[in-house]
Amino acid sequence: GGHSIKKQHRIGAKAITRMFTAHPTTKTYFVHIDVSPSSADIMAHGRKFAVAISEAVVHIDKIASTLDKLSDLHAQKLHMDPVNFALLGHCILVAIGANHPGLLQASTLISMDKFLGCRVVVLISKYR
Repeated sequence: GGHSIKKQHRIGAKAITRMFTAHPTTKTYFVHIDVSPSSADIMAHGRKFAVAISEAVVHIDKIASTLDKLSDLHAQKLHMDPVNFALLGHCILVAIGANHPGLLQASTLISMDKFLGCRVVVLISKYR
């Protein structure tokens, strides 16, 4: 329910914070927001990220159409470096593992990594 959704939003925010910390150049796309950990802006972006991931999971059979608008936004309007999608995918795995240590068994980690890889393929598809 709502408790689980809030956890997802927090994990999204932690993943974004981790990406900014581990890969500071990714901050260049976010000069218009407060990128300090737990800022309202980071929490809001974490929420957007978690919602997008959740939608992609729910509609995994049509992940390309589910993420189509997001792909357009990042490629056409924001011109975000596509490498950042993979960096954020790695950071989400680390954030999940750090916050739910028992959750990431090998099979779960492999499945999540594969899903996040599919997400990257879809998001970079508009860069061609």
